[in-house]
Amino acid sequence: MRTRPHPAWGVAAVTFATLLAAGAFRSVPGTLMEPISAEFGWSIASISVAVSVNLVLYGLIAPFAAALMGRFGVQRVVTVALLLVAAGGAGSAFVQDRWQLVATWGVLVGVGTGSMAMSLAATVVGRWFTARRGLVTGLLAAAASAGQLVFLPLVAHLAQAHGWRVPSLVIAAVALAVVPLVVLFLHERPADRGVLAYGAVPDAAPGPAAPRLTAFSALRLAVRHRAFWFLAAGFAICGASTNGLIGTHFVSAAHDHGMPATTAASLLALVGLFDVAGTIASGWLTDRVDARFLLVGYYALRGVSLLLLPSVLSPGVQPATWVFVVFYGLDWIATVPPTIALCRQHFGDAGAVVFGWVFASHQLGAALAAFVAGAVRDATGDYAGAFWGAGVLCLAAAVFSVLVGRRGGGTPAVAPPAPARAPDSPAPVPR
Repeated sequence: MRTRPHPAWGVAAVTFATLLAAGAFRSVPGTLMEPISAEFGWSIASISVAVSVNLVLYGLIAPFAAALMGRFGVQRVVTVALLLVAAGGAGSAFVQDRWQLVATWGVLVGVGTGSMAMSLAATVVGRWFTARRGLVTGLLAAAASAGQLVFLPLVAHLAQAHGWRVPSLVIAAVALAVVPLVVLFLHERPADRGVLAYGAVPDAAPGPAAPRLTAFSALRLAVRHRAFWFLAAGFAICGASTNGLIGTHFVSAAHDHGMPATTAASLLALVGLFDVAGTIASGWLTDRVDARFLLVGYYALRGVSLLLLPSVLSPGVQPATWVFVVFYGLDWIATVPPTIALCRQHFGDAGAVVFGWVFASHQLGAALAAFVAGAVRDATGDYAGAFWGAGVLCLAAAVFSVLVGRRGGGTPAVAPPAPARAPDSPAPVPR
C-alpha cells in the first residue's frame, strides 16, 4: 500500500525555502558595495557599517527568536520577519544618506533575517521530528548558509545590467512572495494536522517536560564554564572568516585584482553549492568522530586557505582558484554540526539555547570583520592584510577547539533540574 509523505517533510520543505530566501536577503549588501560607493562616493568602510549592524542584529536576535515563536507562533514571527525584510529591501532602493542605509540594510533586514536563522530550524526540527533530526538539521543549516551565496550571480547580473537599486526591489518582492507559503504550509505543530512528530512512537509514554529555560538564564549558567568561552571564541572567528570577510568582501577583493564582479559572484555561488555537501558530510562525521578534532581540522584548513588567498586572486579563474573554491566551500559552515554537538555534550538540555549565544558570537565576529576588512582596504588599497589576519585567527580557533575539553560520560556541565518524584514513589537505590 502506498502512503502519503508525512506532513513533517512538507513543513521542512517550506522551512528550507524560507531559510534559503533569508540567506539570499543577507547576501545582497556584499555584492552592491562597489556600485553604491561609485554612485555616492562613500568609502567601503562607511558602507560596511550597515553590513556590520546587519550581522550584529542577525546574531543577537537568534537567542530570543525561538522564545517569540513559542509564545506567538512560528507563522506570525516568520511572516513579520519577511515583511521587515521587504520593507528594508524596498527602502534601501531610495536611500540618499548613509544613516538610511544603516536603517534599511542594517536594522530592518538584520532583524528580519535574524528571526529566520537557526532558531527557526531548531524550532521546526524540535516540534516535527523525532527521527532523522541530525539529517534535517544539517539540511536546514545548509539552506541558511547556501542561500547567502547561490543567489549572488543573479544579484550581480541585475546590478550590472539595471543598477544596484533593482536587486533591492527584487529582494523585497521575493520576501513578499514567500509570505503566502508560510501562512498556508508552515504549520505550527503535528497536532494541527492530526499526526505525531515524524518517528514518534504512538504508544510511548511521554517523558518529563523539559524545564523552561530563558535566553538569559542559559547565558548565566554557560558563562561559568570554560567550554562556553572557547566555543564562543572559536565561533566568533568562524563568523569573521566567513560571513564577515569572504561573504561581504570577496567580490570587491576579486574586483580589485581585475576579476569581473559577475565572475567573482559566480565563484561565491559555487562555494555555496560545495557548502551544502560539506555541511551534510560534517553532520555524518560528527556522529562518528570527536567533534573537537573535526573543528581543529576545519579551522586549520580554513586558516591555510585564507593565508594563501591573496596569491590566488587574479583577473581570470586559475586552477588554484578552483582549489580554493572547493576546499573553502566544503568548510564554510561545516563547523556548525560539531559545535552544536559540543554544546549538547557540555550543557545537556540547555545546549540548544547556549548554542544560540554561541551563534550570537559568530555574528559579532562577522560584524567586526566586515568593518575591519573595509577599513584595511581603504587604508592599504587591498584586502591582503585582512585575509592574512583572518588566517592567523583561524589557526588560533583550532587551538581553542582542543581547549574546549571533552566531558566524559555524557554528563552535562549544566544539567536541567530533575523531575519531581511522586510522594509514594520509592527512592532510587544508590549504585
